[in-house]
Amino acid sequence: MTKSSNISQDRLNIDDAVVAFIDHQSGLFSLTRSHTPELLRNNVLALADTAKLFRMPVVLTTSFEQGPNGPVMPELGQRLQGAAYVPRPGQVNAFDNDDFVRALRQTGRRQLIVAGITTDVCVTLAVLSALKEGFQVFVVSDASGALSHEAHGVALMRMGIAGAQLMTWFSVVGELMQDWRRDVQGLTQLFAEHVIPYRDLIALNQSKPRL
Repeated sequence: MTKSSNISQDRLNIDDAVVAFIDHQSGLFSLTRSHTPELLRNNVLALADTAKLFRMPVVLTTSFEQGPNGPVMPELGQRLQGAAYVPRPGQVNAFDNDDFVRALRQTGRRQLIVAGITTDVCVTLAVLSALKEGFQVFVVSDASGALSHEAHGVALMRMGIAGAQLMTWFSVVGELMQDWRRDVQGLTQLFAEHVIPYRDLIALNQSKPRL
């Protein structure tokens, strides 16, 4: 396999990244089978909390809400109050919607962190367009979902070959924070809410007697 010329080795830059949530809608969420509902919901909200923790701009978009796709996941909408919101009337590829592209451009940022439903359609089409437009794209695989494991995996391969970097929400946090001392309280709260084993580790550490 030849290496794509689109692939950038740049690390995520907290001052140059914007986060896009594409079509995390109630109807589409109910169709996903690539993750358990509990795991996918946790990961999506963890990414939203990560964006808030690091004060990154967010663009939230939905597609054809009046149809079976349904409204945005209520918990996500609550987390992202105040974020740029673009309800697309019907375009499958978010980059075919001028308002969505404008919202991204207005941030002035060139690194696009993206997650969505479904991975093989809504996410992939937007990612391929974003790469063509010159964005450095980071796909958060575990905050995205598809109708099957196969559909999810094939989509990730397609985006990776095209030049997108594949990440998890936890790796996004690690790359952005750079130093444990950046915001100890904020990071502790984020991990305690979204990583159960880490919550247990925090509790164990707090229970240890201090010498």
